[in-house]
Amino acid sequence: MNYLLHPNLKPSPALRLTGWYLAFVMLLSLGFSSFVYNVSLSGLQRGLRQPAQNQPTFFQDQHMFNDFRIQRIQEEESNLKANILVFNLLVFVVGGGVSYFFARRTIRPIEEALESQTRFTADASHELRTPLTIMQTEIEVAIRDKKMTIGGAREQLDSNLDEVIKLKNLVDGLLRLARSNTSVESLKTVDLKKIIGDAVKVSAKLAKSKKIKIITSGNTVKVTGDSAQLKELVGILLDNAIKYSEDKSNIQVVLESSVLHAIIKVTDQGVGIKPGQLPFIFDRFYRGDASRSRQNVEGFGIGLSIAKKIVTAHDGSIGVKSSNGNGTTFTIKLPKK
Repeated sequence: MNYLLHPNLKPSPALRLTGWYLAFVMLLSLGFSSFVYNVSLSGLQRGLRQPAQNQPTFFQDQHMFNDFRIQRIQEEESNLKANILVFNLLVFVVGGGVSYFFARRTIRPIEEALESQTRFTADASHELRTPLTIMQTEIEVAIRDKKMTIGGAREQLDSNLDEVIKLKNLVDGLLRLARSNTSVESLKTVDLKKIIGDAVKVSAKLAKSKKIKIITSGNTVKVTGDSAQLKELVGILLDNAIKYSEDKSNIQVVLESSVLHAIIKVTDQGVGIKPGQLPFIFDRFYRGDASRSRQNVEGFGIGLSIAKKIVTAHDGSIGVKSSNGNGTTFTIKLPKK
């Protein structure tokens, strides 16, 4: 039955790669076996051509002794063939298992990359569809409204502009995530205290709208990195903290130093994160539900993914501690200069 006519019967990539590996192993095994067989057979035939010495006394004549030698050589040749056959069967079985093991190891990263790409495309399509659908609906309603005033048209344009801005922000984030890795473009010695101060200034407007106070502390700590990306990193955590904090609350940004690392801690007094959600918060497009969504927070769920990429590009680490209703603390560790 041809698997081309029945796609469900098509061998998996791992099995096809296993077949190629096994074919190569068997080619080597058969070549080695052929060499051993020919060398051994030549030795047996050479022994047959040599004159017999010290003929045993129980043989009546030379012909009987020669017939015996030929029979023994034929038996040795048969044993040699049987041993080579058994050897190649063992190579086939063991080689098949080893080939499948290495084929799976070879294919796994490719399958994971394809799965990640497929999931990324599906998630991105879903996120892009929402603002586009809103814009389409509003425009269609506006076109049908023959009594629309200039004020109504302006309101419609303002609404569409908001959606365009959301789309732009989403696309910018997707472009960052689409890169195979977030490269550090401009390595230099940077002062994390200044980086934090600049990020706080950028987030000040959003914090002011919710009457949130951002409190910073810590002494100067220098690291080697990209100042723009590190500023974006702190900004993402501040933006996240502000969005999920109650009005008139505080956010603390603490800069510490250990022997090997510079440590940044961003702590809010927000709704917190449920323990079951913590392992997924750095996944693309992941947004917790329940208490963290009750505030109708806008976003696409890609900020923390970008933050993790930036930290990874700087050979650092990022972790989170939180409990539902008791705030959240993000901790960043970066290698010191």
